[in-house]
Amino acid sequence: MSTEELIKRCQDNDRQAQELLYRQYSSVLYGMCLKYAPNQMEAEDNLQDAFITIFQRIGQYQGKGSFEGWMKRIAINTVLQKYRQKRLYDLPTDDLIEEKLDDEVDDDSSALPLPFLLSIIQELPERYRLVFNLYVLDGHTHKEIAELLGISDGTSKSNLARARQLLQQKINAFNKANDR
Repeated sequence: MSTEELIKRCQDNDRQAQELLYRQYSSVLYGMCLKYAPNQMEAEDNLQDAFITIFQRIGQYQGKGSFEGWMKRIAINTVLQKYRQKRLYDLPTDDLIEEKLDDEVDDDSSALPLPFLLSIIQELPERYRLVFNLYVLDGHTHKEIAELLGISDGTSKSNLARARQLLQQKINAFNKANDR
């Protein structure tokens, strides 16, 4: 069945088509949700919520652009909405830290095991993890992140710098422990 036909059947509330769509795209969207979640359970909850929204809004998809991209945007927005509701962004932050940490990151970090990198990203405080993922992994600008999260550009930069600093500390500790 073509993607267009699958979308049409989902728009008609065909449960078999919805299940097929879920099976076809759940692993991709789960990966998106996992980037922003502190653990697998929360990522699964976010995935479930994202699919509920996708099925509710599939009638709004007009065939412009990538359908997978449309679903990814819904998944990211679903996750961000949950975090906004938790009001994590009301925590005090300072805007003094700039992105000078780029030069301090070891070139050796590419040799680190991927599961380790994913786990230390997931261990970041939520506000840092969100900004880090949006900026580094998804390529958003600080202005876009500020709009998405309802924070200032400076707070976005500060949170990114702090995330990088925490990640660098964990990478250094990992490298030190494995050099023995």
